[in-house]
Amino acid sequence: MHELTLCQSAFDIIEQQAQANNVKRVTGVWLEIGALSCIEESAVHFCFEIVCRGSVAEGCALHITTQPAQAWCWDCSQAITVSAHDAGCPHCQSHNLRVDSGDSMQIKQIEIE
Repeated sequence: MHELTLCQSAFDIIEQQAQANNVKRVTGVWLEIGALSCIEESAVHFCFEIVCRGSVAEGCALHITTQPAQAWCWDCSQAITVSAHDAGCPHCQSHNLRVDSGDSMQIKQIEIE
């Protein structure tokens, strides 16, 4: 379950920012998950709640958006958007793709009190 490690890393960043800015409470966190990241959204919700217990982020709202991946088709030389691992190029149906983005998780916003 790599979601636990990812949530712990995200929490560490949130906690660092909270300490640096004398934040008393984090009320919301927005995460962006790439469509090809192999990250299970329900597992992120579960793990995030666990890693935030007893901290300034305990009970904060977690908002997750999925970002389509960007890729390059080697066969037709087109930049394309990919939403799943088994998706082919919408122009030529090739699976000969280079993924350029959409395989990560990022903190997009932190809401504080």
